[in-house]
Amino acid sequence: MRFDGKVALVTGSGSGIGQASAVLFAERGAQVVVAELDEKKGAETVDLIRAKGGEAAYVKVDAADEDSVRSMVEFALTTYGRLDAAHNHVGHPGPLGDLTDISLADFDRCYRLNTVSCFLGMKYEIPAMRQTGGGAIVNTGSLASVIGTPSMSAYVSAKHGVAGLTRTAALEFATRNVRVNAICPGATNTPMMRAAFEEVEKTDPELLKHWVEPIGRFATSEEQAEAAVWLCSDAASFITGHVLPVDGGHIAGNRATN
Repeated sequence: MRFDGKVALVTGSGSGIGQASAVLFAERGAQVVVAELDEKKGAETVDLIRAKGGEAAYVKVDAADEDSVRSMVEFALTTYGRLDAAHNHVGHPGPLGDLTDISLADFDRCYRLNTVSCFLGMKYEIPAMRQTGGGAIVNTGSLASVIGTPSMSAYVSAKHGVAGLTRTAALEFATRNVRVNAICPGATNTPMMRAAFEEVEKTDPELLKHWVEPIGRFATSEEQAEAAVWLCSDAASFITGHVLPVDGGHIAGNRATN
């Protein structure tokens, strides 16, 4: 699971799972491109990596804007000369409520940040990887990539889109030495998820308890990052097109009771 001599790029790496992934790639020997819209948060991740003896460079990116994503990948190639691994992690919980009450603008924003960001990332990451023989990509989905959830139609449909893009890209490039997989985090202690769960707890505290079943706790960002980095490593060299729940058994429990 070493990445010595390799270059990894992580979007949304200013906090939470994205930051943990960037740090772990660096700990495993990769030179890391920290891609983040918030310059302060991006700089904090670079500082964290360098404080641990790793190598990283920051690039500002709007992951839902094509020109910005193109520039991000060009930055990786200009700075480090290659791209071997990428973790596309930008996301947004979207609006809550019945789908009939959601505005098109809010729905579209959720879709762009979750699904379009993965599409654009892969569109430019894959050609860059093929320049030096191939690579591996992990997209961040969600349990919402594989199950439905009331009041979250925008997020669920967007994350289902991430699963579909992942599987399709994996098939398209399976014989061209680019692997594409996705992780689907369950309840995880990140800033975005904490904010979403705080809203849920106000209206339905029992639902919050349900989301951490059966293991009974939130995942850490580092646990999710381990899965993402492993999927990008040579240890997972025969895995592509997989949408991996990292959920503490939540889906298994639901299937057992439904």
